[in-house]
Amino acid sequence: MTDPAGMRRTYLRGVLDESTVAPTWLGQLLDWFGQAVDDLGSVEANAIQLATVDADGRPAVRTVLAKGIDEHGVTFFTNYDSAKGRALDANPYAEAVFAWLAHERQARVRGRVERVSRAETEAYFASRPRGSQLGAWASPQSEVVPSRAVLDELYHATERRFADADVPAPPNWGGYRIVPDAVEFWQGRPDRLHDRLRFRRDGDAWVLERLAP
Repeated sequence: MTDPAGMRRTYLRGVLDESTVAPTWLGQLLDWFGQAVDDLGSVEANAIQLATVDADGRPAVRTVLAKGIDEHGVTFFTNYDSAKGRALDANPYAEAVFAWLAHERQARVRGRVERVSRAETEAYFASRPRGSQLGAWASPQSEVVPSRAVLDELYHATERRFADADVPAPPNWGGYRIVPDAVEFWQGRPDRLHDRLRFRRDGDAWVLERLAP
């Protein structure tokens, strides 16, 4: 086994500076996101690690896919009855991390979470592949299932149910938007003196500040 304590890498790929950072968090996030999308070495550029806290104060983190990035925040979709959905009902705040490791970068988005409109959910759901639509109906997300065979049968039953019809969005499925109050950009630098620039909401304005690594 490789000892993780002995693993070392020097970060040399980029610099993040106050003189060149975009004037808004959205501009900077879209710039880095676009670079990750264009790089064939990046996998799932829209993947985010989403952290929530449940009603008992216990944190959980998992990877989901961002499906919207705009001036309102970062949007993802899920089953409202899932573990993450229940946690967000109890504590409607979250943090998400875009980790673009090939670029030695990450971006953290933190803030309150709100459900998107039903119209937005239905529009996105209609754009999904049919198999994904059926899976949203078939899977009792986060619940214990006896076996893979049971899950497969739930899927096949859903196929039969909607055999001759379009698949609508399930009533317990939809979008959440993280409305940021802080967005931090991290760029790896040599000697662990990394660049960290944070856009932080201050009333109706945003301030830019540098954080020690």
